[in-house]
Amino acid sequence: MSEDTAVDLLTELLAFDTTSHRSNLALIAFVEDWLNRHGVTSRRVPDASGEKANLYATIGPPDRPGVMLSGHTDTVPVTGQAWTVEPFRVTADGERLYGRGAADMKGFLAAVLAAVPKLVEADLAVPVHIAFSHDEEIGCVGVRTLLADLAEQPVRPAACLIGEPTSMHVATAHKGKLGARLHVRGKACHSGMAPEGVNAIHAAARLTGRIEAMAAGKATRGPFDERFRIPHTTLQVGTIQGGTVLNIVPQDCRLDFEIRNVPEDDPEELLGELMRFAASLEAEMRARHPDAGVHLERLNDYPGLSMADDHALVDFVLALLDDRSLERIGYGTEGGLFQRELDIPALVCGPGSMAQGHQPDEFVTRDQLARCGAFLDRLIDALSGPQARQRLIAAGLCAHDST
Repeated sequence: MSEDTAVDLLTELLAFDTTSHRSNLALIAFVEDWLNRHGVTSRRVPDASGEKANLYATIGPPDRPGVMLSGHTDTVPVTGQAWTVEPFRVTADGERLYGRGAADMKGFLAAVLAAVPKLVEADLAVPVHIAFSHDEEIGCVGVRTLLADLAEQPVRPAACLIGEPTSMHVATAHKGKLGARLHVRGKACHSGMAPEGVNAIHAAARLTGRIEAMAAGKATRGPFDERFRIPHTTLQVGTIQGGTVLNIVPQDCRLDFEIRNVPEDDPEELLGELMRFAASLEAEMRARHPDAGVHLERLNDYPGLSMADDHALVDFVLALLDDRSLERIGYGTEGGLFQRELDIPALVCGPGSMAQGHQPDEFVTRDQLARCGAFLDRLIDALSGPQARQRLIAAGLCAHDST
């Protein structure tokens, strides 16, 4: 892969403002054009609105399962962040290439697109699939239409590599996430007669305290997975909104919370525990006013990723890297969905660091792009030529009866 080509492509990709609340179709059209120029056909898998789309392409023999290179096209907002450079334009400063999405994860997209010319020329024993999604940043939402599309195809990928920023280390697992909102309904009255009302904020505070207590219990009792930086399930309240003015007992309050669970923990059980507490609280509130209560709204969820460290795919990928260390990461990816919905084994490995992702002055380094390019070059070589079949059989990427 040409490093200059990857930087040029990153420059193009960062110029598209694909913050999750915006359309990504202009970027998708750019990628389609790049693929078309190299003789690669692709297909869009749109969302219900028609304003966003996933993109899927196959290079190599289409009748065989292959390796999917997967990444998302959307980014988080820059609103409220103190950027010192233009977010939607590459700013080069020595090794660093600044811009929103440089690390998370347009650097990987650029490296994959830069590898297309070599992919087209290679004698691939199995195909390489390219899957670019939308709306990953708001709960891995957009990729679900692609999952449904792939489920209907006669041939689906045998393995998936998610290019989220891991500094080109291999991550075999990440936590799952469940995000939800609690709507608390009380009874308003003048604050001078506060006991005659039902204070929704006070009730929400008790729910917040319960979530905090559950989080403390997980930190103390586990289950634990020491390969994660934070080795236990976490719970936290992210936002609370309620009340109108100080001299009115608040009638409404809502709080958003999340559960990020280790693979050994079940977020549905934790949600059930919280809602049993909420039901008890609701009974207290309704004893004072019949319309009071607590209502749950699920916002989003995605499963964790859990791959055995000794899986054949892990050995296959590690052999293509300079660093053979394994990680478990605290943030989520679409890998768990590919694994759960389509039974496709998935690993996470990409350029850049999440220490820069979502931050002002986000950047990826030229060295990380070069390392990713070298990895993709080795991957293409491993999938090509007369000796590839035996390597792929050993990694579970090719059936014994393949020709």
